[in-house]
Amino acid sequence: MHAAASIPARGPDPARQSPIPARYPERWIGAVVALAVTAYIVGAFALSPQIHWDQVSHFLTFPTIIRGMWLTIVLTVVSQLLGTVGGVLLAVMRLSENPVLNSISWFYIWLFRGTPVLIQIIFWFNLALVFPTLGIGIPFTDLGFSVPTNQVITAFTAAVLALGLNEAAYMAEIVRGGILSVDPGQGEAASSIGMTRRKAMARVILPQAVRTILPPWGNEFIGMLKSTSLVSVIATAELLTSAQQIYARNFFTIELLLVASFWYLVMTTIATVLQSMLEKRFEVSLKVRPETMARRLLNRATAGRRTRLVTLPRETGARP
Repeated sequence: MHAAASIPARGPDPARQSPIPARYPERWIGAVVALAVTAYIVGAFALSPQIHWDQVSHFLTFPTIIRGMWLTIVLTVVSQLLGTVGGVLLAVMRLSENPVLNSISWFYIWLFRGTPVLIQIIFWFNLALVFPTLGIGIPFTDLGFSVPTNQVITAFTAAVLALGLNEAAYMAEIVRGGILSVDPGQGEAASSIGMTRRKAMARVILPQAVRTILPPWGNEFIGMLKSTSLVSVIATAELLTSAQQIYARNFFTIELLLVASFWYLVMTTIATVLQSMLEKRFEVSLKVRPETMARRLLNRATAGRRTRLVTLPRETGARP
């Protein structure tokens, strides 16, 4: 006789069991410790008898502070614009097959990224020590004009030149990375319809590279907003300099630094929101396939040429 087959005992059905979430008590402990430390630091500042919060609220909208804030915004926008335009030119030169342009771009990026921006600010402000006058003239003649350097390179001009030219070196690498991220076939398609390299760069490649360039450009803009505080060393009346001039007279040092910090936070928050809006604006282009976008750009670039070909007048006396 054969032994009866053993029937396995029935256990709980895994499919009917509800999953048990994993527990990480160390996360809760870390969160509690972080909140406790944060609350202690905030409370220490808020309840400190050494900080006169009435002075903070008084100087928050002080005219000198507001003027300094607006000058900070102007410095940021002008310097970033100069840096962006210069960065695009340097990136195109860096990718050029011309060895002279390529070398000049490489040397510029190496020089301005390799030296601190604070030194560059001081250098431009003291340019008159090297060139007492600036002018344009015809060699070996008396034709031309010149002006004292200090009349041209003011504190504001020195700040814009230092911040803008330094930013151009960083933007050059950002733009170069964005251009290299575009499929090389886009340039080949543009050249196949007779577009020059410069026209293909402006109408086909750069519009697609914007998708990659925009996020780091926004980060550089926010960094520029805070880097303007460095021009306080040449007494440019931006936000930090304005705060320093006030606390040098009334000795409310911490209070004025808190005021400056508040406005920097406000400006960086607004810049962050604008950056997010711009990125959302380009979300549609991010979803478009590269070959579809290239086809649209190429069609747009050649639309005028096709129209001219269609509307050519017929010769006089030609048969219909």
